[in-house]
Order: sequence, then structure tokens, then C-alpha cells
Amino acid sequence: MTKTEFPPAIKSRPVYGELAPRSGTAHVIVADGEGAAAVAALFDKAGDARAAMLAKTHILYAPGPTGVDQWPLIAALCAPQAQRTPSVSTLLFRLARVLQDTHMGAQFYLSGTEGLMGQAQRDIMATGFPFADIQTEHRGSTLRRVQCVHCKGMTENVATDPFKCSHCGLHLFVRDHYSRRLAAFQGVNIDAEDPGQIPAAVERFK
Repeated sequence: MTKTEFPPAIKSRPVYGELAPRSGTAHVIVADGEGAAAVAALFDKAGDARAAMLAKTHILYAPGPTGVDQWPLIAALCAPQAQRTPSVSTLLFRLARVLQDTHMGAQFYLSGTEGLMGQAQRDIMATGFPFADIQTEHRGSTLRRVQCVHCKGMTENVATDPFKCSHCGLHLFVRDHYSRRLAAFQGVNIDAEDPGQIPAAVERFK
């Protein structure tokens, strides 16, 4: 799947680009699902610098939220450090350990779903790395990670709008407003003014 094109939205909505090789002291790559194809394309673009870049690369990969697993594309790169994790939560745990040994001058490449990229970007920046050193390319599922603004609970892989909060049970409208700090979109009670008047759920994210 090629990188996802999103329609124009409000300013807080993340904008994604296309991964491109950069010079750096290290290259940390985080991907899930169809993001593996973007990683493979990244190294195709590296040309004569491919081998030198791979030698300084650490790849962390997890299957996507819909079950897509393109690990063979990652394995075929033969990076000296490449790990497949069973879930995004496990991947983020390993990323925290990788970041402990990563020094300034490193470049970060994130590809796959918004939930993964948002959380990885948050964790990378929390350790002091600048936003400018992080590239993102969306591939695959558009399922959203949403925070209920009422109970603050987080629901992963939201497909419909509205949807029922998995924590407090309120029916929430999924806004395009995005919090980089939380790595999540915001969900607001859709029937606050007219209790019980809840429109039918529509699948907006796949």
C-alpha cells in the first residue's frame, strides 16, 4: 500500500511525509503493519549509502492493528539489529530501552499507523530528541487512538464515529483535534445536550 493521503483538516491534525535517508550517528526505525514497505523503500532510496546506513540501523517492528504482518520485508534488509515484537505495547517498551543507548545526532524514521507513530514520536521527544530529527510516513490502517475528554480513558483502534467509550460508556464524536502529548485524537460526548439522541455509528476508519 502506498502512503495514505488525508483530506485537509484542522491545524492540530498530524501531517505525514515520505521517509528519506539522512545522515546521522544512528538510524532508529519504528514501524507496524504496512509500514514495512515504507522502510524497504527508504533503503532503496539510500543507493550507494545503503550498506553504511544499515550498519548503524536499529529496526523495531510489530504487526498492524488489522493483523497485517510484513516482517519478511524487514528481515530481507538484513539489518544487524532488527526485532519483531508481538504488539505495539511491547515495541514501545523495547524502544524505551533503545533510546537509553541512542545519542544526539541520531535520525528516527516512523511508518505505519497513526497510533504507533504518535506514541513513538512522543516517547522519542520525551527523551530530548528534537522534532526535526523524526520523519513519519503513514501506511495502512486509519484506525484511531482516541482519548475520552470526559473520563480521560484511552480507546485503541477506533473504527466508527460515534463510538462508545470503552471506559465510561459515553457515546463519543471523534474529532480531528490531535494531542501530540497524548498521541491521541479527542472524543467528545455526542449527546451531551440531547441525551439519548445518538446518530448511527458510521465506519470512518479502517
